[in-house]
Amino acid sequence: MKKTMFLLALLFLMGTGTTFAQEKKFSLYGIGFYNLENLFDTCHDEGHNDYQFLPDGQYKWTGLKYSNKLKNMARVLAELGTDKLPGIGCAIIGVSEVENAKCMEDLCNQEPLKKRGYKFVHVEGPDYRGVDCAMIYNPRLFSVENVTLMPYTYILPEDSMRHTRGFLTVSGKLAGEHVAVIVNHLPSRGAGSFYREEGGRQIRLVKDSLLRVDPDFKVIIMGDMNDDPQDKSMAVSLGAQRKMKDVEKGGLWNPWWDTLANGTGTLMYDGKWNLFDQIILSQSLLDQNKKKDYRTLKYFAHQIFRRDYLFQKEGKYKGNTLRTHAGGVWLNGYSDHLPTVVYVVKEVK
Repeated sequence: MKKTMFLLALLFLMGTGTTFAQEKKFSLYGIGFYNLENLFDTCHDEGHNDYQFLPDGQYKWTGLKYSNKLKNMARVLAELGTDKLPGIGCAIIGVSEVENAKCMEDLCNQEPLKKRGYKFVHVEGPDYRGVDCAMIYNPRLFSVENVTLMPYTYILPEDSMRHTRGFLTVSGKLAGEHVAVIVNHLPSRGAGSFYREEGGRQIRLVKDSLLRVDPDFKVIIMGDMNDDPQDKSMAVSLGAQRKMKDVEKGGLWNPWWDTLANGTGTLMYDGKWNLFDQIILSQSLLDQNKKKDYRTLKYFAHQIFRRDYLFQKEGKYKGNTLRTHAGGVWLNGYSDHLPTVVYVVKEVK
């Protein structure tokens, strides 16, 4: 697989008109994120408000619906990253809105993911609905060394009894380098901007703690931020810059500002695109001097993953994402979000 990946990456790089010497080889890696929109099993988890997703609940969530949901999610996850890495896909994929480890196990046992050998990381969190973040990875490309669920801490006295999704932090080796992935699902827009701003600040603290251990750590922050790149939680609290040249040592770059400005997003509300599903990179992953020095992992490209089957084809919401449910009707769809991918590249010695 490695040799194939190197060749594919080399051909792609040469095809872009770059000035790489032909004898050089490069390894390309895909890193993705996808909000799975309520991947629940059919059983009640004690202490969580998952009653809507039970056979006698609001959504009449039966084994048939669950198995179809798994199949649909696996299709997307297996195709993620294949635009540039056909037959290989992503090395790492962060996901949100999964109920538990059993759902992740069932998901990774779906044939498109199983044949690629994907494994998963999941830590049960305190969210009242029971939804968590998790991470899927290809163990032939990424090796896990440490897993921590950092809690989202409510700081106002009136919120002392509230609990929500934490920050799943997974560190390991990708292409022989220290890489840390922080998977997030910040509070919804119904909670108000303050809570997402506080989330951005706390993610920044997690990032800073990693860089204190190793200043060369390649840190990748991803998730459903429930905010756009220019919103205060991302631009100020987290400090993710729009322009690569403006990123200082230890800082962050958010490649999705211009994507949204050009009219493309990952979820639609009231006929307008938002781009909540972001993958943000630490300064150590950036080729800021444009020297194409890929001796260490560097950012190469990013994209919103789009397929015709992910969109509604007719009716009032034509052109919107094809969800699992809408208006109380089971659509057997995918998610209200589109996935995102970032590609990183490294020269092979």
